[in-house]
Amino acid sequence: METNVGSVDQSVRTALGAFAGGLSLAVLAGQVGLPMIAAPVLGVVALVALFTAATKSCGVYSVLGVSTCPRDAR
Repeated sequence: METNVGSVDQSVRTALGAFAGGLSLAVLAGQVGLPMIAAPVLGVVALVALFTAATKSCGVYSVLGVSTCPRDAR
């Protein structure tokens, strides 16, 4: 897959992934008043966000023809 996630987008995805992962764990521990179904959903969101940030490639961006990466970094 080609690189289509820029540095700012990568940082946002990393922060979102960390937040969603932490929130998922908090739901599992009973510290947050969300339904238990939220834990696996948030876990999947966290994994996808962190994976796309680490690989600098987003499948949805590829399908839509979007790129937040500067032209010289592709």
